[in-house]
Amino acid sequence: MADVLLACDDAELVDDVAAGVVRPGTTLRTVRHGVDVVDACLDAMPDLVILDLQIGNMGGMAVCMSLRLEAGAGRLDDVPILMLLDRRPDVFLARRCGADGWLIKPLDTIRLRNSVKALLAGDTYHDRTGEPPRRAPEADAAVG
Repeated sequence: MADVLLACDDAELVDDVAAGVVRPGTTLRTVRHGVDVVDACLDAMPDLVILDLQIGNMGGMAVCMSLRLEAGAGRLDDVPILMLLDRRPDVFLARRCGADGWLIKPLDTIRLRNSVKALLAGDTYHDRTGEPPRRAPEADAAVG
């Protein structure tokens, strides 16, 4: 049984995440304000927190940093955090705030399920969407 907490104020994005995350044995709790995430974790510690980068009064980066600081101070357990980013340059923000994984919007069910599965297993997930294709090492040798 996995308990997932989603912080998002966009109803359409909540529906998209629910469609990709909710499976038998998984519960999805939602909060609409970033400031409510720590309290929701204190009420019942989730197995995974998903943060939208843009949350009305307190953005995903600030919430992620707050969760990391609370865990560092021993007031919360450390929890895996998945950030939902608006564009590829936002990866810098996800790294800086200590997110365990990130997805670049628009979301699709396969990437969402893969990221949730990886984070619940204790791994990381770094979305490669929007990155230039990687060249094979032998292609570099042929050019040189």
